[in-house]
Amino acid sequence: MAPAFVVLCGTACVAHLYRNNTGQHLLLLTNRHLCKKSITHLLYTTTNTMNSNPNQQPLPAQKEAALQYLKGRGAQINTPNHFLQNHTEKWHIEAIDDWENSNCPTQYIFTKATSIVNKVDSPDVGMLYSMNPYQGCEHGCIYCYARNVHEYWGYSAGTDFESKILVKQNAPELLRHFLMKPSWQCQPIVLSGNTDCYQPAERKFKLTRQLLQVCQSFNQPVGIITKNAAVLRDADILQAMAAKNLVSVLVSITSLNEPLRSVMEPRTTTATQRLRIIETLSEMGVRTGVMLGPMIPGLNEHEMQPIMEKAAAAGARFSAYTFIRLNGAIGSLFKDWLFKNFPDRANKVWHLIEQAHGGQVNDSRWGVRMRGEGPIAALVQQQFKNYNRKYQLNTEHWQLNTQQFMRPGTQGSLF
Repeated sequence: MAPAFVVLCGTACVAHLYRNNTGQHLLLLTNRHLCKKSITHLLYTTTNTMNSNPNQQPLPAQKEAALQYLKGRGAQINTPNHFLQNHTEKWHIEAIDDWENSNCPTQYIFTKATSIVNKVDSPDVGMLYSMNPYQGCEHGCIYCYARNVHEYWGYSAGTDFESKILVKQNAPELLRHFLMKPSWQCQPIVLSGNTDCYQPAERKFKLTRQLLQVCQSFNQPVGIITKNAAVLRDADILQAMAAKNLVSVLVSITSLNEPLRSVMEPRTTTATQRLRIIETLSEMGVRTGVMLGPMIPGLNEHEMQPIMEKAAAAGARFSAYTFIRLNGAIGSLFKDWLFKNFPDRANKVWHLIEQAHGGQVNDSRWGVRMRGEGPIAALVQQQFKNYNRKYQLNTEHWQLNTQQFMRPGTQGSLF
């Protein structure tokens, strides 16, 4: 087996690339220490081995090329944290005799946060304030924009985001303190502006329920975004708040195709259960809607019509959608996932995403990034408008009530 070529990685190590008799490339190192600027990502391929730029033309890959697919996880790799100087990765571990594999268990890391309510400056996300009792999300949605935020905490946006969950133990106390401030002029606060407040961790720690109880005691209006049926556990609080127009729930449904959901959102509630959330809460008088996002051309954008039809039949009264964009580390993560799970259509999907963002998969332009541009994005937008009319979604002007806000122990204003 002769070396195909040699990659010089600074002065710290030399990596030799070999091709075995099956045409698969093996990366063998003269030592086990990789310098920071060595290869940042290796795609499984028979023609090339390196493509770290998510906007370059994707390479063919086969799911079986991975030694072990992490079932129950969306991300299959840990991308480098660009805030850190050092990074460790595994490449072609079948060539290393003594490499140990981890089953990637979930870890809960308890933190004492200094604040819980965040001012949202982005003009195109539809919220002014948000709060998140958890950082990281075990749902593992491969497309999640919140993955990049995990790097601020010193972790990777990849499997770390799904397996290292930060728990803000003092979130309820922080919220109560915040709402007691005389400077707070009541505005709706969105739960799950970043990560899902009803992710599996909520069953253990019940922070979301405690936050809702605090909001209820202040008559503080809340919007909830979730894809987890655990929200029904708090139906008693939601029903009481809904009677005062203090809560609405937006249920995220990205696909009715269970095989697709199971790999794209591996630890989430099925679409059938999410429709049950809409139906149950609607019957209890809670205003509910459906969030179709992100729409991914070639994977789920054709499901917009049946999702909206079923959601409306279940009682949804409003809707929203986003078009996929892959900023930061999410580009590399999504590409790796896409070629491992859908090698037959991966190139097509990737190029359609590029077409909707000016030749890139990442997009940070206000007003464009959430909707995309070009023919495919315009088609999705037009379908959304048509189906809203057909199923009578977004037909009413409604908003959460901010006039009933009152701090406990004080008398409400008469004017």
